[in-house]
Amino acid sequence: MSHSALMDGVYRYQRHFYDATRRFFLFGRDTLLRLMDVSKGDRVLEIGCGTARNLVRIGRHHPGAFLYGLDASREMLNTAERNLAKAGLDGRGALCHCLAEDLDHHQTFGLDERFDVVFFSYALTMIPQCVEALDAALANLRPGRALYIVDFWDQGGFPNWFRSALTRWLELFHVRHRPEVLEHLADLQRRGVGTLGLRPVGNRYAYLARFTKH
Repeated sequence: MSHSALMDGVYRYQRHFYDATRRFFLFGRDTLLRLMDVSKGDRVLEIGCGTARNLVRIGRHHPGAFLYGLDASREMLNTAERNLAKAGLDGRGALCHCLAEDLDHHQTFGLDERFDVVFFSYALTMIPQCVEALDAALANLRPGRALYIVDFWDQGGFPNWFRSALTRWLELFHVRHRPEVLEHLADLQRRGVGTLGLRPVGNRYAYLARFTKH
């Protein structure tokens, strides 16, 4: 089964109550949105945009920004389109069905210029090709601008029983902590590709990362 088909299966029904339930455990999303450096005219891309919950918030807070989203699930994109239209933001950008690792600003969205801001919100832990997804995101980001991430970490500040229970529960949704994400970003920093900033959310329940591309 392809990853796209798998995501459609996961979210075919969940998309209808996704936002109402995820606020109880997807911590740090709004903090990430507040930390983003977004200016008038910026092209902002969310990879794994889901229901467009985050894009709607960015669009309301930054009325001069252009909003783009891609997702592996066509089911989620159907909901995202409706939510952007409901918020009056459907004319401010575009959504596209695409795997994260296949992103190309020109071929995917028809853009001549790369993005000013790219972010993942609890998406990389669901992407098997997470390192390739990071590389694609950075390749489509303008130099001097930032890639932002919020996602599950290793829960290092919690007891073992909590970490084990959370891991088993997340696996039901095909979510898995992927240490290779931060390892790869740290390696890119050592190679001079960019500068990594990192901070924990709730005793390493999750992390917020900013990678500024040189």
